[in-house]
Amino acid sequence: MNDLSKAQVTWLEVGEESEAQRLDNFLLRRLKGVPKSHVYRVVRSGEVRVNSGRVKPDYRVRIGDKVRIPPIRVAAAKPKAAAKPFGLPIVHEDASLLVVDKPSGVAVHGGSGVSFGIIEQLRAARPEAKVLELAHRLDRDTSGLLLIAKKRGALVELHRMLRDGEVEKIYLAVVKGVPAKKHFDVTEALHKYVNAKGERRVAVKEGGLSAVTRIKLLEKSKDTSLLQLRLMTGRTHQIRVHLAHAGHPVLGDDKYGDFEFNRALARQGVKGLFLHARRLGFKHPIDGIQMSLESPVPEDMSLFLQANFGSVSI
Repeated sequence: MNDLSKAQVTWLEVGEESEAQRLDNFLLRRLKGVPKSHVYRVVRSGEVRVNSGRVKPDYRVRIGDKVRIPPIRVAAAKPKAAAKPFGLPIVHEDASLLVVDKPSGVAVHGGSGVSFGIIEQLRAARPEAKVLELAHRLDRDTSGLLLIAKKRGALVELHRMLRDGEVEKIYLAVVKGVPAKKHFDVTEALHKYVNAKGERRVAVKEGGLSAVTRIKLLEKSKDTSLLQLRLMTGRTHQIRVHLAHAGHPVLGDDKYGDFEFNRALARQGVKGLFLHARRLGFKHPIDGIQMSLESPVPEDMSLFLQANFGSVSI
């Protein structure tokens, strides 16, 4: 057990890696094995102090803050299976951020039956790194560019930029059918819920969270189309739900797709979700330099495009 596992007062000084982190999250990362409810109780009771003063759980810690943690006994952590070595392609890396080219079928984080995702593998491969945090997420079956912050300040700024629409996120999708227009937006609000099987789902629903997907038709064949999509908001499953609602579900979508059409394609050897995070454009969160990053189309999707649309310029 480390010092935090002993029943005594502990003082921690906030370093650069934790700058601007909420106090509750700061504590939860350091008090492994302590229930969230207990952490919130000791904060609200005033037993946790910052610079000798009482603060709320949403207080954002600053470099040099001295945090008093009361005596809390932490259960010994259960040993976990080791994460697999990190071997995914890195598109860009500097002192503040990392951009990974994620394959389809790989989760970005553990949970929902997956022990380890990309972020856990990366942390296991780089135990010396003080900060490695997802700036955004991709669905498990979506391939393409994934942003990871290496500094707390970069994470906070990336979250702001994503929230304010300052990150250009361009996707490619192969869908069923051919849209009537070459350019159009889908703007229906989205609502998250859990179905009878306990699975997370999203549906178009009035009163849900606002969502905007900007769509451009690039190529078309008899039964399918290649679309370019720009996410103007970043809701869970946004592209997949918006396209299904528009009558053009993504090929291979096992949650919102046309299941009969997918089965017919599978018999032809087409498997997996044809949705790819193709391009990211944004100003670097620390030095402000304009970044433009691209990921090549995955091989299975590329072969489908060649077979159905011939020479495609994307």
